[in-house]
Amino acid sequence: MSLAVRDVTHTYRTNAGPVLHDVSLELGDGETVAIMGPSGSGKTTLLSILGLLMPPTSGDVLLDGEGVPGGRVRRVLRSRDFAWVSQTTNVLARRSVRDNAALALLGQGVQRSSAYVQAEKSLVMVGLSGLSRRTVQTLSGGELQRVCIARALCGRPRFILADEPSGQLDSATTSRVLDALLAAREQGSSLIVATHDPEVAERMDRVIELRDGQLSVR
Repeated sequence: MSLAVRDVTHTYRTNAGPVLHDVSLELGDGETVAIMGPSGSGKTTLLSILGLLMPPTSGDVLLDGEGVPGGRVRRVLRSRDFAWVSQTTNVLARRSVRDNAALALLGQGVQRSSAYVQAEKSLVMVGLSGLSRRTVQTLSGGELQRVCIARALCGRPRFILADEPSGQLDSATTSRVLDALLAAREQGSSLIVATHDPEVAERMDRVIELRDGQLSVR
């Protein structure tokens, strides 16, 4: 399954000009892409549009060459085929690490016991297996970020979109997390990462720079 944006422009009401201007990008099946660029260049906006979290002001989002519909179909596609790792750690504070890692699967109606098995496997991949029964309130910022990455891996999505996934991690943990994200290709996942970290970017198949709302290939 391929994912693409074509001739996408996006403008926020509070912004004087477009954050994205005439952007086109395609992510092939199993491909990994890094998007680099300065803060405020539109990386998070582009990820949000690619991940079906919001529509562009103009232009198209395509799955396998077909336009993505709106409404319920769009919500189902987003829940089933996409996983998002944001800069903010979106977790259920009073629940366990395992519950949070299994959240996407539980939301899809997967039996709890099966969801927990997959969650435990994902937690091992990001180095959190010993913390699965703890509540997330007791974790550090870097550990919370890894819980969110484990949750993204747990659902075996077609597309993983990660916004600065190494932002709160040391170099050794970053390497381990990247190993886990890249291993998801074996399950058919494609990966697109917004990052400032050249060590993250160099492990992707392609590196693209976003500057002044436009893309260029490095």
